[in-house]
Order: sequence, then structure tokens, then C-alpha cells
Amino acid sequence: MRVDVLTIFPEYLDPLGLSLVGKARRDGRLDVRVHDLRAWALDRHRSVDDSPAGGGAGMVMRPDVWGRALDDVLPAPEADSAGPVLLVPTPSGRALTQSLAAELAREPHLVIACGRYEGIDSRVAEHYGATGKARVLEVSIGDYVLNGGEAAALVLVEAVARLLPGVLGNPDSLVQESHGVDGLLEGPVYTRPVSWRGLDIPVVLLSGNHGEIARWARDRAIERTAGRRPDLIAGLDVAGLDRADRSVLASLGWVEVAGRLVRFAVREAGPADVDRLVAFAADTFRDACPPGTAEADIRAHVVRHLSRESWFERVGSPERNLVIVAESAAGLLGYVLAVLPAYPEEPPADPDVASAVPERPAAELSKCYVRADLRGKGLASALVEATHAELATRRVASRPVAAVWLGTNESNRRARRCYARLGYLPVGRRRFRVGSTEHSDVVMSRPLGELP
Repeated sequence: MRVDVLTIFPEYLDPLGLSLVGKARRDGRLDVRVHDLRAWALDRHRSVDDSPAGGGAGMVMRPDVWGRALDDVLPAPEADSAGPVLLVPTPSGRALTQSLAAELAREPHLVIACGRYEGIDSRVAEHYGATGKARVLEVSIGDYVLNGGEAAALVLVEAVARLLPGVLGNPDSLVQESHGVDGLLEGPVYTRPVSWRGLDIPVVLLSGNHGEIARWARDRAIERTAGRRPDLIAGLDVAGLDRADRSVLASLGWVEVAGRLVRFAVREAGPADVDRLVAFAADTFRDACPPGTAEADIRAHVVRHLSRESWFERVGSPERNLVIVAESAAGLLGYVLAVLPAYPEEPPADPDVASAVPERPAAELSKCYVRADLRGKGLASALVEATHAELATRRVASRPVAAVWLGTNESNRRARRCYARLGYLPVGRRRFRVGSTEHSDVVMSRPLGELP
């Protein structure tokens, strides 16, 4: 790649002889030529600027000086060539991103015009873009103003040159870095000593288990990006996310909806949510019913257990019921209903469950439903974890909840796998009816005070 930089301060570009960029120049991978714009000034003062047309503060760089310089630096147009890219650093230009740097790294010839004062006469960019001698691109390195384009030129060359083949010693560094191909910020990094000023390197990084280390690093990158640059999370390619990615994102309040990541909030429901819960619960119950459940039985169950009155009773009695909802700007995404005992030693009503779950007080995770298109994307896990956290604050006659149990249909392997990842273990079975149809549940339980 060849890079020509035009400036009135050539010495400003001296750092391009240092570090990896300097080595790339010495190795012949990068040809950087710095030109003094004043060499094309004709008066004895070597003037490159004049007063702005129409008045105003500051000075504007002259088009005739820039024209002579660019005519000499830009190559003659060739029929089979698109010509070089003329980069003009300016706060009003296109934002420099990693993807733009990658685009520029595929170009054989870049020319960078470093403006000063109030900038370069606008006719320069207009002329060279219209004549086809160059493809003009105005570029901004950030939402702030510098005294000139030289600092931006340094940034541009550094960002582009490191992407050229052979410039970095380890090509994997281009993947495992902020704004890399995965679109995430880089997570925290560590080196020796293992312990420094009371702070230790995370144990997983010393384990030698490369799979666990890679997972830890990616989880931390997702967490950092969600906390610092949620715009990058919103722009992630969901096709590149695995189940673990989705679980971490859901725990941070992000879930895939219609092919893109959207933010959602988890909170305790109140009376204002009842109408939405009625409609949502009826739809999701029908969709999740075991195979063979009669339609009449489904309707009867919805009328009896998921009516408006029953939901008002639940949200109106927080000492016995906990309703947690997940919602986005598009509406309700899912909900969990947990039921607490009336007194500490109250056993679950089903004798089979009571014998399988000996801990007291024991809360029941009665319902956990998410939209059908959101299953397997971590939302249910996020809802259940939020329910665990809230149950841990509840007391039954001053005693903390000791365990949480649930029943999930024996045919629903997906649900059992989800609950197992959350620390639930199978402890027994129970029979239950939906109308005239009898079904069998796997009963699962977990101590509330332990992490999965």
C-alpha cells in the first residue's frame, strides 16, 4: 500500500517511522510519503490560506495551492483503475470505524489531505470527486475538533496499516480485540504477577483449560460491551451467537427478537399489567400444553386459572405470590409466577411433591412462559434467575425461603435442560390433570441459597 500525506507540518508525521508502522515501511509492506504543502505555494511567504468568503473568523486553505499539490501527487487516471482514495479528515465526515479501516486496508493507494485553520476550500473535494482523479472520502475520527488533520492522519494510517497482511506478528490479534470481527469490545487482560496489590488474576485464566478460558473471555467481552457500548450490542450479527452468548446477553437484558437484539427489562408485575398477563398467559399456556390435551380442557383451564380475577388476586397478594415479567418496547415477552407457602412448615399440596421436597419453607415456581419465538434464547433463564433473586429477599414468618421446586411435563426435555442449567435436580414425579386429560410431571428442586 502507498500512502501520501499532504500537510504544512511534515514533522508531525514523524511517529509513522516508529513501532509496527515503521517496521512495515522498512519491510516494504507500506510506502508512506509525507509532502509539505507549502512547496506548492507561489508567493515568497509560502501562503496556503486566505480569509473566508462571506466573512467570519479564522482562515481557509486555498484551493489553488491544494490543486497544484494534488495534481502532482495523484496519479494520472487509468481506464481500468478506480484511482486512489482521497481522505479528508474533518469533524463533519463519515465516522472512522473498524469496518471502514478494513475497507481502506484493501485499497492500494490512499492520499490524506491534512487541513488546518477552518479547513480546506470545499471546491477541492468537489473538483476531485467530479473529475474522477480520486474517490473523495471525508472522515471523522470522533465528535470533537482538533487544530488540524495531522493527528487524524496518524490515526488513519495506524488503523489501516495494522490490517495489512504481515504487519502484525500474530494475525489472531485482529480477531481477539475491540471492534474485531465479532463486533465486541475486548474484555479485561492480565499478566504476571499473579497477585498485585491485593488483586488476583481470575483463577480460570490459570487453569490451562483453553475452552473455559475462551468462554470466560467472551463472556467478559459481552458484559463490557453491553455496559459501555450498547449500540454495538444492538448491531451484533445474531447468526454468530451461540447458546452461551444468548444466555449471557439475556442476563444483561438483551434478547433476539425478529433477527436483531433488543433490550428488555425484568420487573415485578402490578395491577396495571393484569390485562396483558391475561392475554399472554392464555396464548402461551395453549402453545405449551402437552400433546393430546383436549381443546375444551385448555379453554376450561384458562377460564378457571388464568382469568382476569385470578391475576388480580396474584398481583394483589405479594406475600403469597410473586409475578415477574419481562418486557421490551414491543410489549410483554414472558413471565414467571412463584407461589410461597402460607406458613414456614406448610408442605406442597401434592403428597408426592411434599415427600420429594423436604426443605421448608419451599416455594413453587408455578409458571414460566416466554413467547414461542423467544424460546432457547436465554430469556426464560433470565426470568427465573430474577425470580430467585427476589425470592431470596422474601420471608415466610421471618424465615427465608429454603428451596424452590417446580413440575415440568415429562415430554418437555427442552424445559428440563433449561432448569438443570439453573441448578434444578429431578427429585420425583407427580400426576396432574388439565380438565379430563391426565399428565405426568417431572418434579425438580434446588436450594435457594446455592448457585447453579
